[in-house]
Amino acid sequence: MIELKIGQEVEMEYGGSAKVISIIGSGGQGIVYLVEFNGQKWALKWYDVDKIKNPQAFRKNIQDNINDGPPSEKFLWPKYLTKEKPSGEFGYIMELRPPDYDSFVDILNTYKLEIDPLTGCAVKKPVRFTSLFSMITAVINIVNAFRQLHRAGKSYQDLNDGGFFINVNTGEILVCDCDNIAPDGSNFGIGGKPGYMAPEVVRGVAKPNVQTDKYSLAVVLFKLLFRGDPMEGQKVVKDICLTEASELKHYGQNAVFVYDPADASNRPVRGIHDNVIKFWRIYPEYIREAFTKSFTVGIREPNKRMIENEWQKLFIRLRSEIISCRCGRTNFTSMFEQDSETTYKCPKCGSQFATLAFSNRDYRIPLYLGAKLYACEVDPESDDFQTAAGELVENKLKAGMLGIKNTSEKTWRAKMPDGVFYEIPPEKGFPIWDGLEIEFGTVKANI
Repeated sequence: MIELKIGQEVEMEYGGSAKVISIIGSGGQGIVYLVEFNGQKWALKWYDVDKIKNPQAFRKNIQDNINDGPPSEKFLWPKYLTKEKPSGEFGYIMELRPPDYDSFVDILNTYKLEIDPLTGCAVKKPVRFTSLFSMITAVINIVNAFRQLHRAGKSYQDLNDGGFFINVNTGEILVCDCDNIAPDGSNFGIGGKPGYMAPEVVRGVAKPNVQTDKYSLAVVLFKLLFRGDPMEGQKVVKDICLTEASELKHYGQNAVFVYDPADASNRPVRGIHDNVIKFWRIYPEYIREAFTKSFTVGIREPNKRMIENEWQKLFIRLRSEIISCRCGRTNFTSMFEQDSETTYKCPKCGSQFATLAFSNRDYRIPLYLGAKLYACEVDPESDDFQTAAGELVENKLKAGMLGIKNTSEKTWRAKMPDGVFYEIPPEKGFPIWDGLEIEFGTVKANI
């Protein structure tokens, strides 16, 4: 591989050149540089073509992706190709990762290394989600990004912990390393990263495609939520050194989920897999069931793996079941006491939380100060899980009295204590009371 030099000019395919400023990082296929092109800073990925099975077909696929455009704004998509060198080497430029986004690897490690400008030494800086809400929002965004990708008829093929940047404050995500994305059914030699590859890819009986993406996506989600490997339990840790043969066994030929209800041979080991043991108890049953399906039935029958739309609905529900109590306790309703069929109680301070039942779903949403109702929850025609249509606010004149503010662009109707339904236009609200009924349109809700 011919490495680029600082200050070197790299010609672009359709004119102009990019000036190399510094090295950002390196990987299995090449090096990523910081460059300047047309007065703007970009990231340039420069390939070691000796590590690419068919460089010409690989390059054409990148050009096709550039022409097609990204499936959503959540992808750091290739923008422009460079000219090909006589040696066959080439690269492409893409937008830089925003400074407030951290790598998925650093999030899993809970820290990143930064150089102290005074000492020149590497120091650990904590990297953690600032709230449970932002973490679940990140999960929804990851699922939605791959839903959009697969709907475009393409597969990622190398889904792993190096494929994401996440804003830990908001849950916004960016999918990176998009150069291996190809039309479903096409493959340019990439297999995937151990621990993330679908069992059939590990065994060598299938190449990466949409179905294998679904398995790898489930692994990514499990690692983010449970902070552990879904296949690493007592059966795996007995192998002191994971050789290629043992990886084939534990992740391909005889993969066993750590909480497989029919096979207890690979349960998490206390002292090693404490995170998985802890978080498996915290998440509600319907989340545990989804992962169990993914890593039992989904191992044996790829066509029965969880689809992105199913994951999205489950995690939208999970986000809506977060309760943030004034005493500081924040968790899912499954970790609060159920005071009655319609209310929850904080086990720490005893505060009670009413819930809202919707006509189009079979679960109730807890109501607390700051809680939001999203467009997809109040409108069955909407897929918008990011725009808040309503918000729980405190009455300005009566401290402690909560109401729902309409932050949508539509007019609602709400039944008031006098028994009459009143129109609730945008930016107006109404109090929460025991007999409350709301008409969001075709969707209705009541306390």
